[in-house]
Amino acid sequence: MAIKIIIVEDHPLMQKGLEMTLNAEMDMEVAGMASSGEEALSLVDKIRPDLAVVDISLPGMSGLELIRQLRMRNDALRILVVSRHEEELFAERAVRAGAQGYIMKIDAGEQVADAVRKIANGGIYLSEKISSRLLLNLTGSGDAREKSPYELLSDRELAVFRMIGQGRPTKEIASRIHISSKTVDTYKARIREKLNIPDGARLLQQAMQWVKEKDL
Repeated sequence: MAIKIIIVEDHPLMQKGLEMTLNAEMDMEVAGMASSGEEALSLVDKIRPDLAVVDISLPGMSGLELIRQLRMRNDALRILVVSRHEEELFAERAVRAGAQGYIMKIDAGEQVADAVRKIANGGIYLSEKISSRLLLNLTGSGDAREKSPYELLSDRELAVFRMIGQGRPTKEIASRIHISSKTVDTYKARIREKLNIPDGARLLQQAMQWVKEKDL
């Protein structure tokens, strides 16, 4: 029986490329595609797929939040993240949220079918570097000095920080992640405290520089 897959990706070309690559495999079937987390939740309830291929950056609900929601609705669902975001910062977060694999979009054409097959069969698909890091963290052997200061941010704080760096105003950030503008301001204050940023202007400057460096 073919592995039934849904793709959650808001970029049309990437969505189509993943669909063609996976449908070309004899043991895989793309049963549905969604462009947002909200659409994906409805699709999962309707299709009951074996595996979801999820991007981190989605309009509205973030990919990390979607992973948590998917796991709550169906703990048997396997999840592979395919993202252009920095693996060192996001792969561990995705696994903590409930994903079983993480690959970069630049490598998706070569790796996605193997990753889907391995995850669908109960395995984990991560780079050797991230697997080693997760193991070190699990055993308490990791060196905190190697961690980026941005790892101090919670998933929601990191999402807010990224949108600040994209130049999105407070009201738009609030609308995208379904919280109040006041709550966004609270997140901004927490981010400034954790990253030791003195004021809002410096927060915007640092966030924009980070987004530029990471191509987010």
